[in-house]
Amino acid sequence: MAANLEKCTAVIVAAGSGRRMGGKVSKQFLELKGRPLLAYTLDVFQNSQRIDEIILVVGKDTTDYVRENIVEKYGYTKVSRLVIGGAERYESVYAGLLACVDSDYVFIHDGVRPFVTGDIIERGYQTARQYGTAVCAVQAKDTIKIVNEKGVVSETPIRTKVWSVQTPQVFRYDLIRKAYDTLQMFDKDGITDDAMVLEEMGNSDVHVFQGDYFNIKITTPEDLDIAERFLEKKT
Repeated sequence: MAANLEKCTAVIVAAGSGRRMGGKVSKQFLELKGRPLLAYTLDVFQNSQRIDEIILVVGKDTTDYVRENIVEKYGYTKVSRLVIGGAERYESVYAGLLACVDSDYVFIHDGVRPFVTGDIIERGYQTARQYGTAVCAVQAKDTIKIVNEKGVVSETPIRTKVWSVQTPQVFRYDLIRKAYDTLQMFDKDGITDDAMVLEEMGNSDVHVFQGDYFNIKITTPEDLDIAERFLEKKT
């Protein structure tokens, strides 16, 4: 455990079907340079001195595959539990939160963001330790337009105030757990990330910390092509 004796648990969400990828194989299991995407993500959390344990949330039909072909094959000793996720992301995250034991901070991360770094993890921890909440994000590079249902621009936000949210999102465990517990009693439509749960159900401000433009989420075939180029530059 970290020197300050605060237990940091990573909840890695890898239960998605990857419909937008267009294939039969879930995107987290697609190979990138001979290894599944999920393995690259797990590498970083396994090697981080800040992370004490990993709870891996997977689909109900993939548990054995993940255990044998990823966790055991690549030696991810910090993976303490494989938890079955739900049809929606918020269901999977909640399943991961319920599996946490004695966690002080939780890092919620998309399994298909393979370019997270140790520095990002550390910045997230330091921000969460100060404020209780920490959302990885980068400032928008493009001008953003708010468009109404008729396709007409209704607003142009000031670009310096617009951030693109990434993961990990890091929270003091009691705060995010209470917010997710409360969420179960309300309509969950429109919930797109964990910070939004806290924004809607919690009483804490949500703080942003600097992410990385390379920390992309692999969602479409084009993203996979970009990921391959990123890896080529790193090797």
